[in-house]
Amino acid sequence: MRTHLIATLFLLAGMAHTSIAADSRKVIETYANIAEATYADSLATAKILQSKVQDLVAKPSSETLVAARHAWIAARVPYQQSEVFRFGNKIVDDWEGKVNAWPLDEGLIDYVQGDYGTESDENQHYAANVIAKKSLKIGGRTVDVSKITKKLLEKTLHEADGIEANVATGYHAIEFLLWGQDLNGTRPGAGNRPASDYDTNECTGGNCDRRIAYLKAVTDLLVDDLTWMTAQWRVDGKARRSLMDQSATQALTAIFTGMGSLSYGELAGERMKLGLLLHDPEEEHDCFSDNTHASHFNDVLGISNVYLGSYKPIDGSIIAGPSVSDLVLAKSADADKRMRAALDASIAKFAEIVARAKGGEAYDQMIAQGNTAGNALVEPAIAALLAQTKEIERAIGALDLKPVAFESSDSLSKPAAVKQ
Repeated sequence: MRTHLIATLFLLAGMAHTSIAADSRKVIETYANIAEATYADSLATAKILQSKVQDLVAKPSSETLVAARHAWIAARVPYQQSEVFRFGNKIVDDWEGKVNAWPLDEGLIDYVQGDYGTESDENQHYAANVIAKKSLKIGGRTVDVSKITKKLLEKTLHEADGIEANVATGYHAIEFLLWGQDLNGTRPGAGNRPASDYDTNECTGGNCDRRIAYLKAVTDLLVDDLTWMTAQWRVDGKARRSLMDQSATQALTAIFTGMGSLSYGELAGERMKLGLLLHDPEEEHDCFSDNTHASHFNDVLGISNVYLGSYKPIDGSIIAGPSVSDLVLAKSADADKRMRAALDASIAKFAEIVARAKGGEAYDQMIAQGNTAGNALVEPAIAALLAQTKEIERAIGALDLKPVAFESSDSLSKPAAVKQ
């Protein structure tokens, strides 16, 4: 009788373990489905941007320039929500620098003004102005840059000489070409590049034909890159297969790594605390367009999407399924409740930043020295991310996963050193 009871208990335990593993596989599939949909939306909005850029260069005017800028801002919405798939997925990490690298030394690309300067001890291409040149010395050799192509941007100019600030591709290169420098510091106003910079008949800024070639090439390259990444998350895609081929424990660890690293080191640290400590507008993420408030909000929303297992595509549908929240709830109702509350608190704090920006005060103004009210809005948002990160760690513990080492930032761990 006792032997039968023990056998039954072992059988029930085995069934429970199998059920948890099966549920985890469904959660991982939901995660992959959300990744595919988010990148598909990023691609769809980038194609709209591509169309608006074509309109701009075909008929430069304030109207076509504004339309291209609006398309860029719209394209940022789904892409920023995709950033939660970084850090835990190597295929995304290896690719991400091509499309969202920042900050950038924009003088590499085009003319610059104000106190930008003409040289840097750290970057010999700081003010190279490729658009105005036919050749450039890179890696000790003279490179022909007379024809601006996708290949030139991607293979030669991007991170030239191994310097990360030499950003020649992606959203922020396009942003600079659409807005130009933001010369306002922490005063009101974004970049104000004129449409005539693309008018070959009444050209301002010089080299309008080459600027057109650069804008078209860099936008086409963004579409190519997003086409590739979207394919990686389809049923037969490498990113999805890589994730699904892992054990449930490994895949869940990857998911939490993305959530925690984006929440802590990347967003709370590098994108927010650093700029607040230095009160430096150059440290805001979308620094030419003053769209940083929206990009930060969508990063936080992306973390929520993954935890709750739900995403709202631009076509109005819903992608949803078994979620990380479901797994945590099954293990600890308290941990899930706390995690959901932390997500809600973060979203609420970032919504306040968005509201202030829509009211007329941009993010770079909020972090300015002496802006007590603006600083007091950004600091609690950072604190909400830190609290959220602790709840992500609690959720990891609830699932009996090993602790995860999230991306860090000196601005969080060594703030005094950063300020020096």
